[in-house]
Amino acid sequence: MNQTHLILHFCGSFSKVNIISPSIYAHRHHKTQLLSVKPHLLKMHRPSLLLSLLTLLTLLTAAPLPAIGYRPLPHLRPNSSDLRFGDSKKYEGSSEFVHLRYHMGPVLTGSITVHTIWYGQWQKSQKKIIREFIGSFSAVNAKHPSVAGWWDTVRLYTDQTGANISRTVRLGEQKNDRFYSHGKSLTRLSIQSVIKSAVTAKTKPLPINPSNGLYLLLTSDDVYVEDFCGQVCGFHYFTFPSIVGYTLPFAWVGNSAKLCPGICAYPFAVPEYMQGLKPLKSPNGDVGVDGMISVIGHEVGELATNPLVNAWYAGQDPVAPVEIADLCEGIYGTGGGGSYMGQLLNGKDGATYNMNGIRRRYLVQWLWNHVVSYCTGPNALDQ
Repeated sequence: MNQTHLILHFCGSFSKVNIISPSIYAHRHHKTQLLSVKPHLLKMHRPSLLLSLLTLLTLLTAAPLPAIGYRPLPHLRPNSSDLRFGDSKKYEGSSEFVHLRYHMGPVLTGSITVHTIWYGQWQKSQKKIIREFIGSFSAVNAKHPSVAGWWDTVRLYTDQTGANISRTVRLGEQKNDRFYSHGKSLTRLSIQSVIKSAVTAKTKPLPINPSNGLYLLLTSDDVYVEDFCGQVCGFHYFTFPSIVGYTLPFAWVGNSAKLCPGICAYPFAVPEYMQGLKPLKSPNGDVGVDGMISVIGHEVGELATNPLVNAWYAGQDPVAPVEIADLCEGIYGTGGGGSYMGQLLNGKDGATYNMNGIRRRYLVQWLWNHVVSYCTGPNALDQ
């Protein structure tokens, strides 16, 4: 039956994980509620129905929601009327209505080791950009504002004993899967099979470290992953013992350079529908990999605070948790919110970034600070 649809946009993003069926869904996008109104009801009860809808819209727009940025996923295509800005003059995104709580699950309080799987064809220069980013998490002597300063927000989160997440994050063993062992089109479950192959390989298998190891699967620019570009640029979960043999926190992030740079490498590339908007110059000269950096930071920050999807998150439903990076999606600097990324830094070479690593510059989204209840980052103007 034909229906008239009223779409209400809610600022926010979430990870939806279906843990009941074998398939896992980890969609990160703005929450959109679709209200379906049958045409004959519009004809019969037009005044009362329209009044009810107007009342609902008034209540929603009056409620002070957190200012959340966005990634230009195809199904969003926001315009100026879709964007909301918070009242905070200090950090965009502050809100007393965000109730991020601890649900008693484990967090990564011991020294964290990131084991990397390079799936597909990777250039040495690309690997170096990503390795140095991960190595910068603990580089406390890096130039301000630093990646290590960004990680300090993650370290504010604790377990039930009061122990903070570890400052020490190091790059662990790496595994190359340059011959696409599971093909060039992966599902969410076949991703776990790739990880299984890496930890059970006959030669140089990745070590098994369920308590403080993170497994980062990075796919090259010619590999498609289920929902890539349409719904997600990366996601995290944990492996199933029935597939891998162990419960291991993992994340996947894809290189979007060939498939959808305007979506997952934004703002270093822009979608075709955003005509007139020029892309920013990437800090390391590789649009796809520079776009991956913020997604990697997003996923690793959430893995540290919610590795088994039962620790730090907002919302009542653990099937669709809102995590510390989801709350600040698209916010990279002071004043950020909606389509505005916030105050950023510009290098002498014209590149845009917001923090320094060991030897490189990066653009990384901010994270939710539960102590002060707003998004924070090392490049805040008043720090």
